[in-house]
Amino acid sequence: MGKLQQFEITFDKNKVVYSPGESISGTVTIQLGQPLLCKAIKVNCNGFCGITNKVNDAAWVVEEQYFNSTISVADKGTLKQGEHTFPFKFLIPASAPTSFEGNYGRIIYRVRAFIDTPRFAKDYNTEKAFYLLSLLNLNELQDIWGICSSAVTQQFTYMLMKTGTVVLKAQTDMKGYTPGQIIQVTANIHNQSGKSIGNIAASLMQRVTYETKRPTHDVRTIAEVEGGMVKAGKEVEWKDQIIVPPLPQSSLTGCDLIKIEYFVKVSLKSPDVQLTLPIQIGNVSLDKKLRPSKKAAPPSSARAEDTPASTSTSTPDTSTSNAVATPAMPPRPAPKPAPRPAPRSRLSSHNSPSAPPADYHQGAEGGLPVNDGFPNKRQSQLVSPNAFSYAPGLFFSQNQQHNGVGNAPSECTGATAPYPDESAGLMPTQLILPPDYGTSAYPQEAPPSYDESCNT
Repeated sequence: MGKLQQFEITFDKNKVVYSPGESISGTVTIQLGQPLLCKAIKVNCNGFCGITNKVNDAAWVVEEQYFNSTISVADKGTLKQGEHTFPFKFLIPASAPTSFEGNYGRIIYRVRAFIDTPRFAKDYNTEKAFYLLSLLNLNELQDIWGICSSAVTQQFTYMLMKTGTVVLKAQTDMKGYTPGQIIQVTANIHNQSGKSIGNIAASLMQRVTYETKRPTHDVRTIAEVEGGMVKAGKEVEWKDQIIVPPLPQSSLTGCDLIKIEYFVKVSLKSPDVQLTLPIQIGNVSLDKKLRPSKKAAPPSSARAEDTPASTSTSTPDTSTSNAVATPAMPPRPAPKPAPRPAPRSRLSSHNSPSAPPADYHQGAEGGLPVNDGFPNKRQSQLVSPNAFSYAPGLFFSQNQQHNGVGNAPSECTGATAPYPDESAGLMPTQLILPPDYGTSAYPQEAPPSYDESCNT
């Protein structure tokens, strides 16, 4: 029998970290002091997950296999004295999860080599582990943008009889981090009791769940920062930072036996008040350039929905939502005698909206002041034409309400009309008929103002 002096596995370029879908290659080196009779030399590459009930125990109670490949690099024969090398190459499946080592379970990847000898002879074997890293891109996760916030209200009893209330609100600046980044923690504590409460603390927590018949939850504190106490009746805002150390990623895609979660726990020592802020730990940090933008609706469409013309039951041809197109006006009826002006008591009880008072200065949009000498068309459209029917010598036919002005609400959000020409003067007082809207450039030209109607 020969004597085995060296039996080891070497990866090409001494690489030990691989990615799913990548190939792993290397050589098996055997150094013999004497010739060795063997049946076969085999190389195996496998990956699996094992779960145990005891801490750091290798007796797996549940296993999950990801891949297992074996090749034969030498057949039956005799290995001569000296050094022998055998190359190998395996393809790692794209669905294999990231390597992990925990207290109650592991995800292991390794390459093993075997020398099968004849019966009653000693077999030889060796193995070498490698690590698999499947990058977790935080930008590809759902609901990852924005801040993570939470609040809790806790009532407690002190001095046997008195009760107090504490309101705790906390948030983190992001929902996803990578190792080396800083978690900005902000907390607001409102002590509504007559007793000072204990110190506030923020902790980065890791919870690993091992799926067996009776799942095991392994929760441990990764990092912790602590603040001061809050006196009775005071409200305090507290800020601090937590640096994320090197940690396994949150998601082990492809593994059904191990689940990793991270959260920031904000708590008060006395009374016992706490809340959790779930976060994600990944390998590719969030890129603000990839943040989805909320597309706002066009303002023109929003204004069109709020206009009275859009809710009117009249035909679309008679709406005035667009101030550029000049609608076709019906023939002006023959003038009729003006109705007798009604008393002010009847005006106040009339269902139609009244015209604005003389000292009305509020703009139609945004609360901006309006020029008294040149009111804009928008403000004129807010006034009902029926209001002018009470002025002596004026009459508005009912068929002129097709513009949607007769039932216009006090807050109109339709398209605004252009301002009237500054050179236009006041209407002569002796004119008792309304303007000829059939031949004018209406609605580019403003209707008579309130003062003009009253003077007639």
